Amino acid sequence: MDEIATIGFQIISLAKEKPEGINNDDLSESLQTVSPENRVHALNKLLQEGVLEILKKGNTLIYRLKDPGKKSSAPKDIDNEERVIYNIVEEGGNKGIWIRDIRVKSNLVMTQLTKVLKQLENKKLIKAVKSVNASKKKVYMLFNLEPDRSITGGAWYQDQDFEAEFVDVLNQQCLRFLRMKRDSARSSGEGPLAVQKLSECSVADVHRFISDLGISKINLDEDDLETILKTVVYDGKAERIAQIDGGFLYRAVETPIAAPGLVQMPCGICPVIKNCADCGEITPKLCTYISEWLD
Repeated sequence: MDEIATIGFQIISLAKEKPEGINNDDLSESLQTVSPENRVHALNKLLQEGVLEILKKGNTLIYRLKDPGKKSSAPKDIDNEERVIYNIVEEGGNKGIWIRDIRVKSNLVMTQLTKVLKQLENKKLIKAVKSVNASKKKVYMLFNLEPDRSITGGAWYQDQDFEAEFVDVLNQQCLRFLRMKRDSARSSGEGPLAVQKLSECSVADVHRFISDLGISKINLDEDDLETILKTVVYDGKAERIAQIDGGFLYRAVETPIAAPGLVQMPCGICPVIKNCADCGEITPKLCTYISEWLD
């Protein structure tokens, strides 16, 4: 066994004695006969091999034995600060992590953190993604990850802007398909129960219809179409029928009587109605929903 491998074995033994992690002072005290250069060489080798992971506690670097089930994809040719930030970003997964949380976990000053993040971005190891929940803020994630829908808004957002017109077109086309299905069932000459059954369709049926129309430039999955079908149900133009297997079928319904004005008021679906009062920041007088409805 060469000298570096021997030093590495000693470092691993020390790390096993202190599962919470060891710092440079611990290493200096335990490896007094080892030169700083050889100690650093052995540490770097263990980090590159994925035996140790590096963390930061306050202003102190901590080396800890890595959980065998936890594999990091960090490349070998990055320095220790970059490795710390990379591992923190990796933990955020495809939902990403705010720069504030990275700063808290790494304990780096903002100027240094910004520099390290930029270095990792330039190396195409991480990327910054704007969130639809906070357009002025960015989250960081590994470069090869596809952002979660909660970050991008899914199919309904384009460059953080909600595609209301696109959603409206899909709503109309889904309703058209449901009504076509209903009209076809009525012309079948079957009895009332059979007609009702023939009027029902699955999300997969609607998805196939929308895909064949070719009205979307992006790929829509069944979850996307189910979201649209729910809006048709909320509009009172369709019903959602639960199945034994946990799925749902959809069917167009008649709406012979227009909903009275009071029912159409936005108050019934207002997301902040619990905070609405006669005074304060949220009042009927200042409400933009009511103003738009009255206009």
